[in-house]
Amino acid sequence: MLEATHRIPGLVLRDHSFELPLDYARPGRTLSVYAREVIAPGKENANQPYLVYFQGGPGSGAPRPTSNSGWLGRALQDYRVLLLDQRGTGRSTPVTTQALVGLGDAQAQADYLMHFRADNIVRDAEAIRQQIIGQNPWSILGQSYGGFCAMHYLSAAPEGLKEVLITGGIPSLFRPADDVYRATYRRVVAKNRLYYQRYPGDVARVRQIVDHLLQHDVRLPGGAQLTAQRFLQLGLQFGMSDGFEAVHYLLEEAFVAGGDGRGALQWNFLFHLEHLQTFDTNPIYSLLHEACYTQGAASQWSAQRLLAEFAEFALEGSDPVLFTGEMIYPWMFDTYAQLQPLKAAAELLAATDAWPALYDVARLQHNTVPVAAAVYSDDMYVHREFSEETAALVPNVKLWVTNEYEHNGLRADGAAVLGRLLAMVRGEV
Repeated sequence: MLEATHRIPGLVLRDHSFELPLDYARPGRTLSVYAREVIAPGKENANQPYLVYFQGGPGSGAPRPTSNSGWLGRALQDYRVLLLDQRGTGRSTPVTTQALVGLGDAQAQADYLMHFRADNIVRDAEAIRQQIIGQNPWSILGQSYGGFCAMHYLSAAPEGLKEVLITGGIPSLFRPADDVYRATYRRVVAKNRLYYQRYPGDVARVRQIVDHLLQHDVRLPGGAQLTAQRFLQLGLQFGMSDGFEAVHYLLEEAFVAGGDGRGALQWNFLFHLEHLQTFDTNPIYSLLHEACYTQGAASQWSAQRLLAEFAEFALEGSDPVLFTGEMIYPWMFDTYAQLQPLKAAAELLAATDAWPALYDVARLQHNTVPVAAAVYSDDMYVHREFSEETAALVPNVKLWVTNEYEHNGLRADGAAVLGRLLAMVRGEV
């Protein structure tokens, strides 16, 4: 349903909302799914095809456009863009701590969250497509986890797709979560080495901060304790093009000046660190991250279990101290304020093996939809070899393997990245 139309310089924005089933197998209970249509001025009545954008995450809403620039500006030359707030995110019926607690006990929360993976995100997209353009196919662009959604789309409803573009997001079709996290730890170790090569002075600085946190009860501005493990989650930034610098500049001003400079951590440092860690504002990410990889099996806190295989991450007795990366740990549900009420639900989700398959490999092996994908060779989040493994199994997938960008290539240089993918999918390169 079209709700409203807005104009900002360079863009026409149309708000749409759709009432869709929570559980497509048992229609009844519904939720709202929001999508923002973006059109170049003067093309409101043009018969442009749709390009649907699937955001990374899981649990992140679509970008909020402010200008006709970047990848969006390039896309609007050829398409009208539909920025989808995946179910549970943004203006779609949101999954927040307050909302989940309101559902009842931990089992009720876990049962609800089982409906928020890629399979139902794609079911929503198909329902929206049929409402907007009927049986005509549309094009999609998936960034990171959005690429996982795109691959499921190819598996479940290829008739709805004209072409598929993926950036940093080709998943393994069959590898269990343990394979994924074992490979992820190896990449995080490598990123740490590169970080300390660039900033060797931070070896001592990080050790000082970790030792301080191990010996003192340090509170963040929001009141939560800053543990050494939470501090080391700053390594999540290492997968971005400016991630090393973001961490280094933060650490430069960690301690209060004066005296020996080691007496206390600065409030500004604590403030900025807290705002870099968004787990409190996106519970889906923490609750369902490992479930992105599980098919007919329980994750059983894969990242936590596999950490024991990597002695390099020990907090004491090792230099340099290594940052962690894109991993979810059970202790986070004791440390992050908005995750604490969801601890029991998280345990249930980690223990369940009731996750359906996400990919129909046999169907994907007969794919006829053109696919162009950017695979970042040094991607810390999505394993290059697994992406190439999948691409080798699925016909009509063209890969652009590049070390020009980190995981955020679409944000860092979106017009160039999207332009290259469009040329690939059209057979121009």
